[in-house]
Amino acid sequence: MHDLYENDVRFEETDAQGIVFYGNYVTYQDEAFTEYLDAIGFDYQSFEDRDWDVHVVNVELDYRGSAEFRDRLVNAVRISAISESSLTFEYECRRKADDELLAEGSVTHVAVDESGSPTRIPDEFRDAVVEFQDEPPEPV
Repeated sequence: MHDLYENDVRFEETDAQGIVFYGNYVTYQDEAFTEYLDAIGFDYQSFEDRDWDVHVVNVELDYRGSAEFRDRLVNAVRISAISESSLTFEYECRRKADDELLAEGSVTHVAVDESGSPTRIPDEFRDAVVEFQDEPPEPV
């Protein structure tokens, strides 16, 4: 996995219990996903330029610990699988101070064309993923 996004927990991201509201981990994952795309040379603008995009179709998260206001978090992602038109990201969030695992899971995206219909993930994207990652994704 690549540690791609770090953030400090803001007060507004905590709930009445004083810990990060669980839904915020999806936002942290999305920020890490954005950084991953930038790292492989496929920022969001490049999707538009290439006439395709990705839509989230599934999110699964397991919560292992709790983060609090001002904790520094490290968010890591990697693409674990690529099929004809979908890709699945593994995600981890850890507290930087003690490396405690706080959340882990996966997010699946489907590639779509301009009309919103599923489309094949371009070879140049697949190649960029393989080049970037230490462990290539599994074909599905």
